[in-house]
Amino acid sequence: MRSTNATTPATSGYAELAREIRRLGLQRRRPGFYTVLLIANLMALGGVVTAMVLLRDSWWLMLLAVALAIVSAQIGFFGHDAGHHQIARKRVPTMLLGLLNANLLTGLSYGWWIDKHNAHHAHPNDLEADPDVLPGILVFDAAQAAERKGAAAWLTRHQAWLFFPLLSLEALNLQVSSVRALLKPGIRNRAIELALLGAHFGSYAVLLVTTMTWLQASVFLVIHQGLLGVYLGCSFAPNHKGMPILTAEQAADPLLRQVLTSRNVRGGPFVDFALGGLNYQIEHHLFPSMPRPNLRVAQPVVRRFCASHQVPYVEASAFASYGAVIRHLRDVGAELRRTRKIAAG
Repeated sequence: MRSTNATTPATSGYAELAREIRRLGLQRRRPGFYTVLLIANLMALGGVVTAMVLLRDSWWLMLLAVALAIVSAQIGFFGHDAGHHQIARKRVPTMLLGLLNANLLTGLSYGWWIDKHNAHHAHPNDLEADPDVLPGILVFDAAQAAERKGAAAWLTRHQAWLFFPLLSLEALNLQVSSVRALLKPGIRNRAIELALLGAHFGSYAVLLVTTMTWLQASVFLVIHQGLLGVYLGCSFAPNHKGMPILTAEQAADPLLRQVLTSRNVRGGPFVDFALGGLNYQIEHHLFPSMPRPNLRVAQPVVRRFCASHQVPYVEASAFASYGAVIRHLRDVGAELRRTRKIAAG
């Protein structure tokens, strides 16, 4: 991660922006939008399952693996919005929507994800508190990279090239992390979540083995889970990777903490749909409970406010944002590559 510009103001007037957003009514719920979206997602899922039954034992089913990956990601986006109370304010309907879309339909633990995601929103790009930038297979800071040895160091040296291939494992990683979290005490409704995860994985297995040969089922599984991982990773990665680490003073300001660490992805209605509204990452981080369709309306308001307060507002095309992520991953591993080159020659 990089440091912010020293000229960035220490205070930014978040309360003033929040008042303007409330005055415009952009925090009001949009039940009609989400009702239509939920019905559309369920119909799309039902359509894919029906087609799999009708095309039993056909290799054309592999095309449906692609369709199912898209539908699964869209259902995941719906669960994300539910978790932020964008759909309903009250806890019970929010929890029911989360359990339906996350545990039962996607195979992810809603409770585990909520805890992890809330920590990310509270401390974006904080190397000690944001779980999304803690060292793992990938590392996002040169100081983290310097501590890597052996196979881990090899991964870091080559992580820019490995980034997209590794994303194919992201869905599996989220599912395994969900099960591991639920096997330990601490998550509310743990028994219910485990039962719903069991129902998801059991139904998924039955669907595969009853509509395909074992070879076809194995190929379908790889395509579906691999593409789902890439889709989810490509939706989340451009938002913060390569953006600054803040000073303590900047991190204490609610507007600077969210705007300086976030990157929007430029595009039209197709990008809005494809990325589930996460392309408005700045607006989403400033107002997490803002319903998805209101983010586009809020964007010019936030952009003008940032310009008037001299707060950098970063927006890029999808292609440029992925390029920025790859360059950052390459830069993080640069010192390890240099050290390796010196040792080898």
